[in-house]
Amino acid sequence: MSLNNSRTTNGTAWAAFWFGLAGLVLMPIPLFIGLILGGGLSLIAAVLAVIALLKGLSRQGKGIAPVVFAGIFVALTWGGISIGGGIVW
Repeated sequence: MSLNNSRTTNGTAWAAFWFGLAGLVLMPIPLFIGLILGGGLSLIAAVLAVIALLKGLSRQGKGIAPVVFAGIFVALTWGGISIGGGIVW
């Protein structure tokens, strides 16, 4: 029995994915609540996505897909905030 797990995952990438998704979902809450919650979570997701991307590139591209989706979620969240999401909606 081998202790080497051939199905290694990029946990940082999945954390970025879930933080990005949570930020996108929470961003539309009005009265600055969405700005603080959604914006904060998306900022954490962006930092984790950069770390996970560097980690994934060092593993020959393993675990890059959740990073791509996290980047899309972060971009949508910041785009929504830039047009007034979390502030006036």
